[in-house]
Amino acid sequence: MTVGADRHLADLERRVADLERRFDAPDTAGGRGTGGAAATGAGTVRYSGEVALHGEVSWQIEYDAGAALALDDDARTAVLAALGHPVRVRIIRGLLHGPRGTAELTETAELASTGQLYHHLKALTHAGVVEQDGRGSYRIAPSTVVPVLVLLTAASDIAGALPRL
Repeated sequence: MTVGADRHLADLERRVADLERRFDAPDTAGGRGTGGAAATGAGTVRYSGEVALHGEVSWQIEYDAGAALALDDDARTAVLAALGHPVRVRIIRGLLHGPRGTAELTETAELASTGQLYHHLKALTHAGVVEQDGRGSYRIAPSTVVPVLVLLTAASDIAGALPRL
């Protein structure tokens, strides 16, 4: 095989392994996956999306409503707290269009210094909403794009700020 073919095969193997991990992971691991815990009879919560912001992303989840209420509060409130600041939402909106470096994120978030930016990025990365890629920039992981958009859209709906299409 050629070097290019070896790289292509290794990339395909990595992608297949990643998909297998996503589908074989327990449904309670961060709420990822389809299905959920044993049915409680309380109903089902679903969300999904197909977006093309910085790549094609498709996501679907279905979870038992009673089991959703039993999930760890610390993990979910950390995510909600991380998203609960206007500067962090500006950072997220910028990252939904693709990875960004600190200079660009500082400008996008309308901050005076990178120190302020790092404070907000720390909250977002600890909550698993944002990750640093290998090139020194930040991004939203593809598996997180649709859930983040759902949270932001649901918050706008609850606030009565969601225009009806």
